[in-house]
Amino acid sequence: MTDKKRIKAVGIIPARYGSTRLPAKVLQQIGDKPMLQHVYESARAAKSLESLLVATDDQRIVAAVAAFGGRAVLTSPAHRSGSDRLAEAADGIECDIVVNIQGDEPLIRKEAIDALVAALAGTPSLNVATLAVPITDRSCVEDPNTVKVVRDLAGNALYFSRACIPFVRDTGSGAAPPLKHIGIYAYRKAFLMRFTRWEQTELEKTEKLEQLRILEHGVPIRVVTTVHDSISVDTAEDLERVRKLYEKSKNHRGFGG
Repeated sequence: MTDKKRIKAVGIIPARYGSTRLPAKVLQQIGDKPMLQHVYESARAAKSLESLLVATDDQRIVAAVAAFGGRAVLTSPAHRSGSDRLAEAADGIECDIVVNIQGDEPLIRKEAIDALVAALAGTPSLNVATLAVPITDRSCVEDPNTVKVVRDLAGNALYFSRACIPFVRDTGSGAAPPLKHIGIYAYRKAFLMRFTRWEQTELEKTEKLEQLRILEHGVPIRVVTTVHDSISVDTAEDLERVRKLYEKSKNHRGFGG
């Protein structure tokens, strides 16, 4: 009897220095650490990842990662997306699964990362998996900065949108809560290298959501639900909200604990 092939998963954190709404946001302080360090330490605690690195376009981020004992690589400043940066960094790594962990998600939990890797590793026919959490705050449903996702009966994405989906026609129908998409992805490496060479598609350009390129090509995306919500820090207001949550958190266990 032969042993099952061991699945090797690596985590990569794309971290761009420039940001229109919040410059150098991944180096902004949350408590006594830069945001990127919170992300890195949470991801490093995930049992499913054999290695972890930051992929960046700026030497200042490389220096910051080195200062807290992490590993970073410089990538091209010309990349139009985090996935393109991810693919460059992953190209020289021998692995089966590449996990794209956003550098501006300081609340990401190790348990969520492990669940995502397990979903992809356990279904050989799948090429992509991502995360979602039920929305309990109605204001998030109407917020175009909160990406929503609807799934089919197999748990695969039907569509992602900045709009309110699904539309609840009868408010007393007992409909399930909408799902908020959390922008972390697990890819089979071979698929990642193909996907990032595809041209942008019309729905992707319309919604400004890169994952729609995958759906438009007919590739299933498994959506794994989690109880661990996260906040994408895009603005100064988001940063202040996360800082307040950090200060209120006992032992700061909400930050990768």
